[in-house]
Amino acid sequence: MKAVKIDLSKDFTDIDIIPVADYHWADPQSDHGKIMSDIKYIMDNPNVFCILNGDLMDCAIASSVGDTYGATLSPMEELRACVDLFKPIAHKILCVVQGNHEARHYRTNGLDLTELMCRQLGIEDRYSATTALVFLRFGEETHHRRKMAYTIYVSHGNGGGRKEGGKIQRLVDLSTIIDADIYLCGHTHLPALLKDSFARPCMANSSISYGTRLYINTSAKLSFGGYGEVQGFKPPCTDTPIIHLCGTKKEMRATI
Repeated sequence: MKAVKIDLSKDFTDIDIIPVADYHWADPQSDHGKIMSDIKYIMDNPNVFCILNGDLMDCAIASSVGDTYGATLSPMEELRACVDLFKPIAHKILCVVQGNHEARHYRTNGLDLTELMCRQLGIEDRYSATTALVFLRFGEETHHRRKMAYTIYVSHGNGGGRKEGGKIQRLVDLSTIIDADIYLCGHTHLPALLKDSFARPCMANSSISYGTRLYINTSAKLSFGGYGEVQGFKPPCTDTPIIHLCGTKKEMRATI
C-alpha cells in the first residue's frame, strides 16, 4: 500500500472525481467512444479530477482468458495509446494503481506497463503497483479554519463472482483492511454505490464520534461480447460513477 498526498489549490471549494477503470483499450469490445466522452468531461471541467484504477490496458497473453490474437493492438502499441489518451489530463490524475490485466506482463516478463505509462506522463510519484491510500486536502489552513481532508482507499480488486451481492461484499470487505472515508474498487465491472456508518473511539478525550463511509464500485467500458459472452456473464453496465467532495464541510456523496 502506498500513501499518496494531494494538496488542492485554495481555489477549489468542491471537486468531482471520476473513477477510471477497466477500459481494456485493446480489447475488441472496448467502447472507445464512451471512454473519450469521459476523458473530454474530465478535460473540459476545471473542478473534475480522476483516479486510474487498473485494467486500462487489456494485455491479453496466451495463458489468459482474453483473446490474444483478437487484440486490436500489440502491448507496446497499447501502452503508447494509453499514454496519448491520458496525456491531456495527466495534471488531473490523483492516483494510479495497477490492474490484474497489466499484472499479467509483470508476472510473465517482469515489465510493469502501468509504471512505464506513469513515467511517461510524469506522475510516477502517484503510482502504486498494489493499492493506495490517497490523502486529499482542500485549500489553505488558517487560524480560523483547518483544511478539509478526505482519505480514499484505492484497490483494483480481485476474484470473480457472478452475483451482484458477492461483488458488493468484496467492496465492503475493503473496510476490514484500513480505516478510510472512501473505498474505491473495480475489476467486477459493476457500477455500484453504498454508504454505511461507524463509531470511532477517541482516547484523547474518552469520547465517541460517529461518521459515514462511502463505497464505490467502478464500471467497465466494454460492449457485450468476447469471453464475457462465451462464459455467460451479463452485459456490462458502462455508466460512470462520480464522486462529489465538498471542501468547506465534511460532505461526500456519489452518483451514477
